[in-house]
Amino acid sequence: MTQAKPGDTVRIHYTGKLTDGTQFDSSVGGEPLQFQLGAGQIITGLEKQVEGMAEGEKATVTVPAAQAYGEREEAQVQNVPRTMIPEEIDLQPGLQLQATTKEGGQLTLTVVEAKDDEVTVDANHPLAGKDLVFDVEVVEIVQAA
Repeated sequence: MTQAKPGDTVRIHYTGKLTDGTQFDSSVGGEPLQFQLGAGQIITGLEKQVEGMAEGEKATVTVPAAQAYGEREEAQVQNVPRTMIPEEIDLQPGLQLQATTKEGGQLTLTVVEAKDDEVTVDANHPLAGKDLVFDVEVVEIVQAA
């Protein structure tokens, strides 16, 4: 029985949940998630759990926050002047904005609060600081050449 190893292309079906059972994502009913094992294309903790699994194997795995989207950092919550955001954007809590870093990278910011003169935004990933639980099924393993 073939087991997934670094370099293999793996296709999995998964359902991601928080530890309280709240579902945040799933591939069930759609196309399986495809990635190259060891290439860093998915969160580290899930990748580590899939390594060594066989085609058709199912598992429920818990990924600690540090191996998922990292710990929540309060320094990532900042106030910016309202003038830095285009006027036509209706700023409501929960709205996600795309920003460009000084280095040219893309950053997703979530609006926490909007006042007339300033906006509080959070650059943490929405799942930062949370342990995640995945129901995983390995659908296919394509061995590396």
